[in-house]
Formats: sequence, structure tokens, C-alpha cells
Amino acid sequence: MPKILIIEDEAAIRRVLTKILSEENDSYTVEEAEDGQQGLEKIKNDDYDLVLCDIKMPKMDGVEVLEAVKKIKPEIPMVMISGHGDLETAINTMRLGAFDYISKPPDLNRLLNTVRNALDKKQLVVENKILKKKVSKNYEMIGESEAINHIKQIIEKVAQTDARVLITGPNGTGKELVAHQLHERSERSGAPLIEVNCAAIPSELIESELFGHVKGAFTSAVKDRAGKFEAADRGTIFLDEIGDMSLSAQAKVLRALQENIITRVGADKDIKVDVRVVAATNKDLKKEIEEGRFREDLYHRLAVILIKVPALNDRRDDIPLLINHFTEKIASEHGNVPKQFSKEAIALLKEYDWTGNIRELRNVIERLIILGGNEISETDVKLFASK
Repeated sequence: MPKILIIEDEAAIRRVLTKILSEENDSYTVEEAEDGQQGLEKIKNDDYDLVLCDIKMPKMDGVEVLEAVKKIKPEIPMVMISGHGDLETAINTMRLGAFDYISKPPDLNRLLNTVRNALDKKQLVVENKILKKKVSKNYEMIGESEAINHIKQIIEKVAQTDARVLITGPNGTGKELVAHQLHERSERSGAPLIEVNCAAIPSELIESELFGHVKGAFTSAVKDRAGKFEAADRGTIFLDEIGDMSLSAQAKVLRALQENIITRVGADKDIKVDVRVVAATNKDLKKEIEEGRFREDLYHRLAVILIKVPALNDRRDDIPLLINHFTEKIASEHGNVPKQFSKEAIALLKEYDWTGNIRELRNVIERLIILGGNEISETDVKLFASK
């Protein structure tokens, strides 16, 4: 049920606003405060979905309340109430983060529309936070080994910067988890993280995919289309398997990194972009450079920070934690109670040669949960986890 606070020093205006909102929707819970100080105390001690706040008030005016709320609970939409002489101030409050303003005496339709829109925005903010938590959990880095803790420390130091990062490591080790952590902990987290698997896109289409194209640029270009770099503007682009990118596409990526400018395929017009680039590869790029398949200048542009993700065989102490994580995750996906693994089963799994790394371990855990007993035993592992 939406909870609305009205901060207004004129009792008559408070009564009118409360009456309008209560009659409009009986699910609204409306509370009142007679000045800015009282209103701010209520906001500190309770949760509100919307605040209607007068600008001219004794003790603490509406602008001061707005500035304070934006520091302690920035997600609450604030609608300012302005008298005729406060119009310029009301407009300035929008720059300070107010959702909107309404004039006295309040127009019924304008008031109700503003309230609905503000509550809709609050709901979207809440849903977005929930979604981001779910996404964040999906990309959680599991492990306490020295190698993983070292990576976590680098992420903490690097995430808040715009430094480019090159992530290396074998397939299935979780390089994409590092990319997601870098983005989610950065100041760009409110903007998109756009992922591009360079190995999965045909070489003749990679430039169009990254930079977009204009109508008629090639046979199937029936309309203008923005590329991944434009989609990632103000956010992060994750170029996975960048070692598989064609040399011509590498040249254009290099220009984008040098000048923050891209050009759609078939176009003459340059487009300015503000994008942080994180790249990953399972290849030895220095060897690729020696053999003429990767540009050395692009390598040095990308590898400002190098993060090497270890193979699972090099972090076996993390296997029990990973088993527990995947067991709970798989049980949640299937709506089941998580199964337990015996000590002997865990010890045996720690000894396996995990050539497919974490991706292989996850598949084996799911197979054991489906085919094994109520407690996964050493016998289950021998039967169902063998290569």
C-alpha cells in the first residue's frame, strides 16, 4: 500500500491534500507533518513511497528538506508545493532532484497525475533494485582461495575507475563474472553492461554488430541500426573472446578507444560514445601478436589492468564452496530441498581433473543431484561424475 507524507505548514492545505488523495485511492496511507523539521524526522524513522513538501515553511524550508532527503533516502520521490511567488524556486528544486512541483491551490487532475507518476517511478526503482540484486547474485564470485581473493582485491581497486581491463584465463573459469563485478561496482552501474561474444559473430558481421550500420550498407541492411558501442553509451561493453576478432574490426575498436568515436558501417558521420571497455580471452594474445593475428597497439590499449582467472585445478580448495553454491542454486531452480554431499564425495570431487573448469563442475553437480541418492555419496560420484 503506497504511503504518502504531506509536509505543509498550512493546516487547511494539508486537509485538502489528504482528502483528495484519500478519496482518489483508498489504498493510499496519508500522513501529515506541519513543518520541515517534523517531516524530516518522520522520513528518517519511517518508509514513504512519496513526499509532498511545501517550499515556504518555518523552522526548515522545503529546499532544505529536499537536500536532506536526497542524502539519506534518495529513492523517495519528492513533489514540491509552491505558492505563486515560489515558482522560480520550485523549478530550481527540479535541478536538486525533485520529481515535480505543483502550484497552490492544487489543480485536482495535475495533482493526481503527478502522484500516480511519482509512485510509478518509485515502484520501478524498487523493482530495478530487486532485479539488480538477482543479477548480482547470478554473477557472484564464489571462493576464498588466495587467487580468488587477489582478484576480488583488484576489482575493489579498479571498479571505480574507468581503466580498461583485460581478463585472461581458460574457458569455463568465470571471466564474465569478473566483468560483471567490475561493472556493478562502478559508477557506471546505472547504465547498461553490453556483452559481445566476438567468437560467436561471423567476421563479416562483427563490425555491424559493434558499430551499427545505415540502411543500404549491405544487402540485408534494410534500415539504420545502432551497434553495441552505442547501446553501451555511459556504461560498459564486455568484449568476450576478443582474440577471435578480425583485424579490420580490431582497427575500428582501436579508434573507438583512442578517440571515443565510432562510425556506423556505410556512414560518413562520426558518433561520440562514452564507454568503458572490458575484454576477455582464453588465447595468449602475445603469441597472437607474434603470428600477426592481433594488433599490438590494441593489446596495449586494452591491457591497462590485467586480471588472470585461474583454472579450477589451481584453486581446488574452493571446490567445497562451489559445490554448496551450485547445490543451493540448482535446488532453487527446480523447487527442491538442497541435497547434501558426503565428506567422501566432496574429497573425491576435489581430486578430479577439471579440464572444463567451473562450467564442468556445475554440470556434474546437477547430474549428481538428479541421479544420486538423498545424500550424494562417494559411490554416486564414481558412477555419475566419471569422464
